[in-house]
Amino acid sequence: MTTHSLFQLCRTGYIALVLLLTGWFIQQGLEGTYSLAFNLIWILPLLMPLKGVIKGNPYTYAWASFILCLYLLHGLTLVYVTEDALVFAVIESVLISALLVGFPFYARKRGRELGLGLKKKSEKTN
Repeated sequence: MTTHSLFQLCRTGYIALVLLLTGWFIQQGLEGTYSLAFNLIWILPLLMPLKGVIKGNPYTYAWASFILCLYLLHGLTLVYVTEDALVFAVIESVLISALLVGFPFYARKRGRELGLGLKKKSEKTN
């Protein structure tokens, strides 16, 4: 798989996740299950890496995976506790799981293309 096609897949999946969760949380707020303001706060962490994900910054793809873990917990919890939103919870969990594989893979592959990486600690001579 080329870096560009992996970038397109990850970016598309991320935007789909943002739209899916935004719609879900707004719906929950409108139904009165939770307050709308509380639900919008749930979206903010997901929007933090938006600019870097759209641009294809490998560093952003690396740290955005940590944010996705929070939402994976949400999806897996919904799978376990609800029957009404089971389809939504499964779609959310599968989408996030795919992104948790794709994001670090893209970050590593693109980082190597750009010559980025962790610097090795130089050995000291006594």
